[in-house]
Amino acid sequence: PADNTASPPSTLPLPLSLPPLPLPPLPSRTSSSSLRACPLTRPMDGAIDLAPPTTLDEPVLTTITRDLSSVASKLRVVLRPSAFVGGSQSIEDSGVLQALKDWDLWGPLLICLSLSCSLSINAGSQGPTVFSAVFVLVWAGAAIVTLNAQLLGGSISFFQSVCVLGYCVFPLAIASILLLVVHAFARSLVVDLLVVALAFVWSTRASVVFIGQFISEERKALAVYPVFFFYTFLGWMILI
Repeated sequence: PADNTASPPSTLPLPLSLPPLPLPPLPSRTSSSSLRACPLTRPMDGAIDLAPPTTLDEPVLTTITRDLSSVASKLRVVLRPSAFVGGSQSIEDSGVLQALKDWDLWGPLLICLSLSCSLSINAGSQGPTVFSAVFVLVWAGAAIVTLNAQLLGGSISFFQSVCVLGYCVFPLAIASILLLVVHAFARSLVVDLLVVALAFVWSTRASVVFIGQFISEERKALAVYPVFFFYTFLGWMILI
């Protein structure tokens, strides 16, 4: 008779380890030059926008030269404001608006330090006090004049206005240094008044030309009024 007893299943030995999976191929090394040229975005029209250039790895001398060149170009505009703004040429066509957008505080800081140092040297024993007073006066006065222009609805930003007012102190700083040299030989109140008056008119004229472009015509007088007293006080500090 047939044996109906089920035979036990045969047990096969299990593998001790799974076979290794194939690894994906390693990406090829990309040079730094190709990384810099890698496009950031691909517009719909098919054009490729490259990554913007960086200045983090440029030499320090190149950075200083570029900043000094920018300061010199802004000083040239301050010294000849009517040549760049006015007449048939608008502020947009003259390139002054772009210069104002690229504001910096290095130039105003150097001008403020030059004015403070020259007045402190001429003050004798009260030099440190005069230095601190002039330094605070320049920045605080520029901030107050800027806030006044902002409240009057001016379209110029805070730091652009501070930059313009700081650069326009340059004629007064030149007058202070010039009088420091003149006082080493002789002192004349008439010469002092003439030099300071010329520098005051030059500074006020330059700042009014620039700031007046961003203030409406009916409010321009209210914006120019604090500018007048700002440079008047600086001129008075040079005379005393």
